[in-house]
Amino acid sequence: MSERDTICALASGQPPAAICILRLSGDRVWKIAGALLECGLPDPRHATLTKFRDEDGNLIDEGLALFMPGPHSYTGEDTLELYLHGGPAVIKHSLETLTRQPGVRLAEPGEFTRRAFEAGKLDLTEAEGVADIIEAETEAQKAQALRQLTGGLTETYDRWRAELTGVLALIEVMVDFPDEGDTPEDTVQPILHKLDRLIAELEEALGDRGIGEKIRDGFRVAIVGPPNAGKSSLLNRIARREAAIVTDIAGTTRDVVEVRLVLGGQVVWLADTAGLRETSDVVEAEGVRRAQRAAETADLRIHVVDGADPEPPAGPVLQQDIVVFNKVDLRPAILAADGELPVSVRTGEGIDTLESWIGSYIAERAASVEAPVITRARHREKLAAGLGSLKAARTALAENVGAELAAEDVRMALRQLGAVVGAVGVEDVLGAVFSQFCIGK
Repeated sequence: MSERDTICALASGQPPAAICILRLSGDRVWKIAGALLECGLPDPRHATLTKFRDEDGNLIDEGLALFMPGPHSYTGEDTLELYLHGGPAVIKHSLETLTRQPGVRLAEPGEFTRRAFEAGKLDLTEAEGVADIIEAETEAQKAQALRQLTGGLTETYDRWRAELTGVLALIEVMVDFPDEGDTPEDTVQPILHKLDRLIAELEEALGDRGIGEKIRDGFRVAIVGPPNAGKSSLLNRIARREAAIVTDIAGTTRDVVEVRLVLGGQVVWLADTAGLRETSDVVEAEGVRRAQRAAETADLRIHVVDGADPEPPAGPVLQQDIVVFNKVDLRPAILAADGELPVSVRTGEGIDTLESWIGSYIAERAASVEAPVITRARHREKLAAGLGSLKAARTALAENVGAELAAEDVRMALRQLGAVVGAVGVEDVLGAVFSQFCIGK
């Protein structure tokens, strides 16, 4: 990507639509407006009705043009938005005309927001918030993305960085003036106290059980149990479609089948798994192994018991699990043990209660951490590395290994925290972050 190019893209949804928005950003915006818009360059921040023509004078459409001069624009550059009719022919003609202008090309994914980041309009977590709010499916995702977009994460990370900068200054005083009057204990103890408090805060943030990432990416619920207990049928019943193959043959399900749902106001990935049993079939054995792995990593496990031929659930039943007593239409529900939910996948009896229970559990889990400061795996990786550096710095000071080593460890921690918000060189990270955006953003 080069800032010398002027970029353009469709910034609204795919056609056909009543209205489309074409966005341009770069130093050639005024030339394009003068050449293609009947009104010329519109007055800043005043929507102007105008005709939009190609270079041969052919009318493309009539609509509104809005000019936002840099640096007071989203990207920090001169920006022009065209509000036209959202038909495929209008959009195609418009983009072809714009990209034929010298120095103008189609934007790459996330390039508008990347330019905003590079212009200092957003930090990296706020830029990620832009992508997240566009993709938000639930109120919880929207609320988390809005908090991130408006600087909620930035505020926390900036405070940590400011406190670490103060700690580093104190350590460097020890390095520069090792023979001053204070005893080593008088000098070191205040620094250790500050490091202990920061270490505790970072450990608390990392101990959030991944709630921020789960709100963004979805909670995992695994349906487990023996063959022919009704696991695939239960998945299909909750999904309201035939997502998994159902037969009377034991071992039909060989791989993990997932469906994406919204339950309890949260995105949930509901997984059907292979029946848990000993088998000599190589393929089925691999399916059992994958089922066990899905169960181990799930936020909730639904143990399905065949009510017509009940057996205890395979493996331990944990606090975050629920046991479902299926096929109560074939055997009285009263035979279900305490704590088991009687259902009939065939008739639908008890399914609403099960869905309500799953939704309540997931909603309660999502609300267990207020305002998570980690919403992506990238944040967690950097924060964990920063925590490791802080612990190393504390050890170096407490054991009198050397203030110089402690100072370098604190600098490493500062770089890791800075990488989260993009305050240090993170070119290798930027491409991965902005490639996830839609083209017009």
